[in-house]
Amino acid sequence: MRRSIHSPPYVALRDALTEARVKAGLTQEQLAAKLFRPQSYVAKYETGDRRLDVIELVELCEHLRVQPVTLLMTIRDAM
Repeated sequence: MRRSIHSPPYVALRDALTEARVKAGLTQEQLAAKLFRPQSYVAKYETGDRRLDVIELVELCEHLRVQPVTLLMTIRDAM
């Protein structure tokens, strides 16, 4: 399995996170403010310039009101 942030499963995760943010009606700036992070933090993981760890993923899911397992299924489906 490729571990790249550009692998199909990771791209699927990034796309799912971006879609969840948009569906939640949040801009990158608004989500970043909820996370107490700069807007660039959100932009970098959405574009693949930065990896997320599992704790960050769970935190994002809380603010996006989506279950982490839903996003993990996206990865599995892209494999």
